[in-house]
Amino acid sequence: MKGEERRALIIDRLKNAPSPIAGKDLAKEFKVSRQVIVQDIALLRAQKYDLISTNHGYILNAIQKVSRVFKVKHNDEQTKEEMRLIVDFGGCVEDVFVYHRMYDVIRVELNIRSRNDIDVFLEGIRTGSSSLLKNITDGYHYHTVSAPTDVILDLIKKQLDEHGFLASLQDFEPVDIQQ
Repeated sequence: MKGEERRALIIDRLKNAPSPIAGKDLAKEFKVSRQVIVQDIALLRAQKYDLISTNHGYILNAIQKVSRVFKVKHNDEQTKEEMRLIVDFGGCVEDVFVYHRMYDVIRVELNIRSRNDIDVFLEGIRTGSSSLLKNITDGYHYHTVSAPTDVILDLIKKQLDEHGFLASLQDFEPVDIQQ
């Protein structure tokens, strides 16, 4: 059995488990060493699976998360409003990135989930000697936004559109960016 297949089966097994599953039990079931299971868990976490280690074994956190990229444009003063629209509807601003024709994609993780996170972020910008990343591309930028469901992402998209923040994709932009 290949590692990728084993990891998919580990996730399936943890999804359906009524209680934590010990690493030694997974190792025995898949006929690999305990160290291979530890490595598999690390790789699964890197793939954004929320795996919790307990003294009784591994648990897959059942909180679902979907994400979508939104291309937006606004001025500096509207940053707070834009981010509040996202978090107030249950979204998380995972990152901000720009697509620059010379530098390609420049991305920064944010993980903004609340109004407090927004205030802390904006205070850091205000008191630092930096400006918002969007300013190197005339205000155009992208956010990867995550939420528990696609319905919530649809509501966030609608709000961003109604407030005039959504921007159209151009031909020169990467094709893997979908809104």
